[in-house]
Amino acid sequence: MSVDPDIKEKKKVQERIVIRYSLVLYNDDVNSFDHVINCLVRICNHELIQAEQCAWLVHNKGRCTVKSGPMKDLRQMCESLLKNGLTAQIE
Repeated sequence: MSVDPDIKEKKKVQERIVIRYSLVLYNDDVNSFDHVINCLVRICNHELIQAEQCAWLVHNKGRCTVKSGPMKDLRQMCESLLKNGLTAQIE
């Protein structure tokens, strides 16, 4: 019994589909740059320079995508950012 090659290929393609979400950090008038940078390093595993760049983007543009990936990976990070007084959302 042989398997139709089209079915095999379709299955491979279906397995590769992953919905990616974005964790977005928003500007506020409450938190210091140091606090935002420290949270990004500690919670989102950013390198220091990456966290600094994100903090400046948030300050100047009002928002910045700080992480992308599957919902299950971002949910905990978003909750931790919120618990630390930052304004964040998964989109």
